[in-house]
Amino acid sequence: MEYVSTRGGSRAVDFEGALFSGYAPDGGLFMPQSIPVLDGATLWCWSRLSYPELVKELCSLFIAPELVPRRTLNDLIDRAFSRFRHKDVIHMSRLKDGLNVLELWHGVTYAFKDLSLSCTGQFLQYFLEKKQKHITILVGTSGDTGSSAIESVRGQQNMDIFVLLPKGLCTQIQELQMTTVIEDNVHVFAAHGNSDQIDEVIKELFADVDFSRKYNLMSLNSVNWSRIMVQIAHHFYAYFQCAPSLDTTPLPVVEIVVPTGGGGNITAGCIAQKMGLPIQLVAVVNSNDIIHRAVQHGDFSASEHVKATLAPAMDIQEPCNVERILWLLSGCDGHLVKTLMEQFTVSKSLKLPEDLHRKLSETLRSSSASDEDIMQAMWRCWEENQYLLCPHTAVAAHYHYSQLDSCASSTPRCCLASASAAKFQDAVQQAGLVPQLPPEITALTAMETRSTALQRGEDWARVLRERITAVVRRWEARRGGSGTPGLQGGAGQVVMQG
Repeated sequence: MEYVSTRGGSRAVDFEGALFSGYAPDGGLFMPQSIPVLDGATLWCWSRLSYPELVKELCSLFIAPELVPRRTLNDLIDRAFSRFRHKDVIHMSRLKDGLNVLELWHGVTYAFKDLSLSCTGQFLQYFLEKKQKHITILVGTSGDTGSSAIESVRGQQNMDIFVLLPKGLCTQIQELQMTTVIEDNVHVFAAHGNSDQIDEVIKELFADVDFSRKYNLMSLNSVNWSRIMVQIAHHFYAYFQCAPSLDTTPLPVVEIVVPTGGGGNITAGCIAQKMGLPIQLVAVVNSNDIIHRAVQHGDFSASEHVKATLAPAMDIQEPCNVERILWLLSGCDGHLVKTLMEQFTVSKSLKLPEDLHRKLSETLRSSSASDEDIMQAMWRCWEENQYLLCPHTAVAAHYHYSQLDSCASSTPRCCLASASAAKFQDAVQQAGLVPQLPPEITALTAMETRSTALQRGEDWARVLRERITAVVRRWEARRGGSGTPGLQGGAGQVVMQG
C-alpha cells in the first residue's frame, strides 16, 4: 500500500512516510493510492469482531507487514487501548425512539480523538525507537485534539510536543487537560486568537522547509493519515451494531450521523463507503456551517468570522479534510483538487464544479444546528432517557429528532458521540441540566498548571521557532548528538490539527 498526495505533485510514500509527513510536500494530504473493497463474506466475518479487533484488521490493510509485522501491529494497538476505561473501548447506548449513541469517549481525555491518537502515538514510537531519532510535534487545537495528542506522547524521550490552544475558546476542562500535564516533553501555548489563526501559524512553520527538515516537524491533527485510518473503524463498528441483519441481499443501509468540524471523521466514513460498507453519511455542523453549505449548495466559502458556539471543537471555518473527500469524489483528480484548493487558499471562497457538487450531495447529507437547537436536544435526551449529551453529540441528536418528528425515514441510525458531557459543564448548565463530573475531571482544578501566553500582535511564529530550537538543542546535548537527521516522508513533518 502506497500513499499519494491529493494534489498529485509528490512522489508516493509508504505508511511510514505518510505517518511522518502530515502534509505532502506539494501542500496536499496523503491518501491511499487504492482503496481496498471488501466482499460480503468479509463483512459478515468482521461483524463478529470487537472494536479493537476491527481496528487491527483495518490497519493491516493499510500498513504493509514488511513495515510493521502483524503480531507487532496487534501489540501496538492493544497497548494503545490499554488505558481506556470501558472494557469494550467504545460503547453503544441504545436510547428511546431509535436514538443509538456510539460513545467514542472512554479514553483518558474523554474525547473520541483518544482512539486514533493513542494508536498514532504507538506507531510513531515504534518507528522512532528503531531509528533512534527525535521529532517535534506541532499541534493546533480547537479543544480536544491537544489533550489527546499530549496523552498519546507524554513522557516520551524522543518526541517533544508543542500545543497551541485558543485562550478562552476552549472549555476550562479542555484547557486544564492540557496545562496540567507537567512533562519535560510537553509545551503548551495559550494563544490570544482563534483556531484558524493558530492554524495559519502552524502552516507557516511547516511551509519553512529548511526549518521543518532541521527539526523534524510533524503534527497529530486529522491532517495525519494515521488518524483517518483508525477512525474508519468507528463506521464499521457502528454499522455492525445497528444493521438489523447481514443475511439479506443487498445488505441493509445504516445512517451514521457525524458531528463535523475539521472533517476527519466524515472523511473516514467516505472511505468506509468506498470499501463497500452500506452506510448513508450525515455531516452535522453547528453555526460554522461551511460543510453544510458545500453539500447543499456547492458553496465552500469561509464566513467572515468564526462564530463561538456551545460546541467549540466544531468552531472551524476551514475544514482541511474536505480536500480528501473532493479527491475521492473527483476520481482522484490531483490537478483539479490542486486548482480548487489553491483558489480557496487565496480567496477563502470556492464554488464547487457542478459535477463535483452533485457527487458530494449524493455521498453526504448534511444539517446544521444553532445553540438553541443544541440545548433543546440535550434537554430532550435527558428528559426521555436520563442521559447527558455533550453539545457536539447533541448536534447529531438534533438531526435525529428532526427526522423522527417529521417521520422522514425508518432507516436504522447511529449518532457518533465525540466527547463526554463532563467536559462541557457550561453547556450542560445552559441547557438547564446538572453536570455529572467524574473524579478525574474534578481533580484537574486543584492541579499545577503550566503554559506560555502568545499575545495579540506578537510574532507567534518567531516565538515558536525560538522555543523549538532551544528544546531540540537540549535533546541533542542529552544524546551527545550533533543533529536530528530527517526521517522518511518528504520534509520530515508530522502535523496534528484539531
